[in-house]
Amino acid sequence: MTMLTLIGRAERVQLPDHGDQLIPAKIDTGADMSSIWATGVHEKDGQLSFVLFGKKSEFYTGKKVVLAASNYKLTRIANSFGDKELRYVVQLRIIVNGRTIKAAFSLANRARKMYPILLGRRLLHGKFVVDVSQGEPLIAAEKARLKKLQQELRKSTENEEYAQ
Repeated sequence: MTMLTLIGRAERVQLPDHGDQLIPAKIDTGADMSSIWATGVHEKDGQLSFVLFGKKSEFYTGKKVVLAASNYKLTRIANSFGDKELRYVVQLRIIVNGRTIKAAFSLANRARKMYPILLGRRLLHGKFVVDVSQGEPLIAAEKARLKKLQQELRKSTENEEYAQ
């Protein structure tokens, strides 16, 4: 029987083949597949190239990752709104709470997301158990985003009241 590792709703993870930075990752038991922010995704002559994260990310190195056709696939991903899109899926080594595993990640534009990495059920299953009161969430960023949303909602409500 494999021992399950306890993790929280967000964790700092490492991609050992792509540096030693601790990167915030959101744990999402509602998502089937994990995803990672990638830019410059391009397929040519049976090779896939991309850069992890975006230029505005503190985790961006600009280092291009190039994979042979046997090391990636194209799949259709449905998001939480039911919209479907084609995405490349690659295998990456990741360290989560001291455990090194190889997992599938879809390459996605996560520029507008708070967490550049999302860990889904396929990665979690049989290895981790999630306690939402634990982990290392980006509390300040989450509070700032909530405050901004509340302000936008207030403005929207005020505008609707004036329009009537």
